[in-house]
Order: sequence, then structure tokens, then C-alpha cells
Amino acid sequence: MITKKLIEQIYSAANILRWNDHIRPFNFFEIDKQAHKMIIAYIIAKFDEEENNKIDWIKLIEGGIFEFFHRTMLTDLKPEVYHEIMSKKKNELNKWVLNHLSDDMKALNPDFAKRFEQYLFDDNYAKYEKEILMASHEFSTKWEFGIIYPWNQMLYDIEKTKETVENCVFKYQNFVGVKKLIMNKKYYGFLDLCGQLRFQQRWAQVFRQPQTTVLGHMFVVAIFAYICSLEIGACPKRCYNNFFSSLFHDLPEILTKDIISPIKSSVLGLENIIKEYEKHEVDNRILPLLPEAWRFEMQYFIEDEFSNKIIENSKVKIVNEISESHNNDLLAPTDGKMIEICDKLSAYIEVALSMSYGIHSDKMKESKNNLYAKYADIKIANLDFKKVFDYFKD
Repeated sequence: MITKKLIEQIYSAANILRWNDHIRPFNFFEIDKQAHKMIIAYIIAKFDEEENNKIDWIKLIEGGIFEFFHRTMLTDLKPEVYHEIMSKKKNELNKWVLNHLSDDMKALNPDFAKRFEQYLFDDNYAKYEKEILMASHEFSTKWEFGIIYPWNQMLYDIEKTKETVENCVFKYQNFVGVKKLIMNKKYYGFLDLCGQLRFQQRWAQVFRQPQTTVLGHMFVVAIFAYICSLEIGACPKRCYNNFFSSLFHDLPEILTKDIISPIKSSVLGLENIIKEYEKHEVDNRILPLLPEAWRFEMQYFIEDEFSNKIIENSKVKIVNEISESHNNDLLAPTDGKMIEICDKLSAYIEVALSMSYGIHSDKMKESKNNLYAKYADIKIANLDFKKVFDYFKD
């Protein structure tokens, strides 16, 4: 079971500012950077698979989560300082991170905790996946820098920073996905659209702290969904689907923006109209940015995102529950209902954390109470979500 401390560690990344020694048109937060990084890792790894290279997707997903926790512990070090320290004191720093997170990782899943330690200390473990994640990290940094560069051209040494950022990406042009993102406007357009979700604040009508974005929220839901997948003994493809379905579940909001739930539910038929509009826009504006061979999977991720699904005879089939007979890579199961609870749990925690910082409003209190009443008592397989909801009840 995930601990309250680990959840708070996840959300601490929504307060870690990036580029805070530069002029910024808006604030860049670490949680959004990590979310964008995992989307880019998906793109690079998918292209790499097409070159007949074998990707261990579980190691890639877990590596992204491990690196995220590692970064949140070390907070806002400048890249050159971080790399200098890691080059000289890597094992000592990793031991410090491990010691601070060890009990929470073990409480979560002992095997997951062992893999975390192996990821930190065994350079040969997930070696190829680490390279993909590093390439994705650098590409995400390049995307951010492209936004702030015009605002900072008068700063001393900004051209040196620009050269460093570009050289870091250039190092990974051995990956065909990196080359294609640089050279193909369509593929870069998909990456760019996903990145724009960090411009959209969650709970737009309510002041909160931390002010999470849609992009960061999707990553938190993906972490929760992956952790839940481990707890229910999900097969590898099910873990993969649950993580990436969560990571992309709000992608249509880049086309519609956030339409709050009370409006959707209060007008009869409105939710269906929104869904139809989203499907039309996704089909016409998002899917054409991806290689044709990937489009079925992306549709599978983001359509009926909160429904339990399998793929049978090359067609998507909605099922009431993912049974043990469905827990098979060949059926590509997705726990949409579980993802929905993770989504609502994330919303609940967002409000609860803000209230714990002393920021209150009637709207926030009402939302928190409604989310608890509607979702806290739901059980899926052996998952007891109420325990996690109760961490933040008072």
C-alpha cells in the first residue's frame, strides 16, 4: 500500500520550479517536466521498436518512476551541478536517496523496492531503457528552453546554455526517434501538443497550492495506476496499458480545455456531445500527427478511458471487470475503472493538500466531500482505496 509520505513526495514535484534563474513567461515545474519526459520516452521507444530493437517496457516505465523519485529528493539542482556531483559522488547520493525512500518503497511493494535499488546501483540493469529515458529528458529540456530562450537573449552566457542544451540532444541522435522528432514536424507537433497541457491549470476556477497542471496530473494518475497494477498482479501488457492510458487520458483537453464535472453532469446529454466532439477532434487533429501503425493503440488509450477493456480479434471489447482469464498479454487488458479511481483520488489529494496549506473555499470543501463520498468506498480486486483517501480526510 502506498504511504502518505510517498504521495506527498510525488506532489512535492509540483512545487519544484525549473529555470528559476531565468526569465519565464510562466512557471515550469518538475512534475510537468517528468510527465513530458515519459511521453517523449513513449515516442522514442515506439520508433525504436519499429527498428526491431527490443524494449523492456516495464523497465522503461519503472525507470521513469524511479528517476522521478530520485529527482524529487535532490530538488532543484542546476544540471551542471547535478552532473558534477553525480560524477563524483553517485553512489553516496544514491544511498542517501535510497535510505530516505526505502521504508516507503518496501511498504508499497518489496519487489518494486528491490528493483529501485538495482536501478540505482547496477549500471547494467535496464541499460538501454536508461538511455531512452536520458534522451527523453534532454529532449524535454530542449522543448522548455525553446520557450524561455527568446525572453533571455540579453542574459550573460545564454548562448552557452543554448549550445549545451542542443549538444545534449545531439548525443542521442543514434535513436531514430530522436532524429524523427527533430526532422518531422508532425511527430514534433504531437510532442508539442502534449507539452501544451502544462499551460492548463487544474481547477481553473479555484485558487490552490500547488497549482497542478493537466500534464502533471496525468503523470500522477499514471504512477498511481501502475502501483495499483503491481498490487493486483497485472500481467506486463496490462501494466503497460494502465500506465500509458493514464498518462494520455486527458489528452483531448488540449482541444476542448477542462469542462468541469458539475457542468457535464447537470445538462442532460451534454457529456455525450462533449465525447463525440472530442472523438472527432482527436481523429482529425491528434491521430494524424502519429505514425499510422500507432493510431489504434492511442485510440485504445484515450477513448472510453474509464471503461474496462480488452482487445479480442483485433477489436476493442468493453467488459464489466478484468477477470483472471483476461489477465493475459494477448488480450491487452486495461483497468479503466481503476484508472478512474486513480484520477479521482488525484483530484481529491489536490484539493486536500491545498486545504492543508490553509487555502480554503466552499467550492473546495464541497468537491473534497463529494469525491470522498462517491469514490472512497469503491473496491477493485484487492485494492482498498479508502485507506488512501483517509490519509487526507482531516
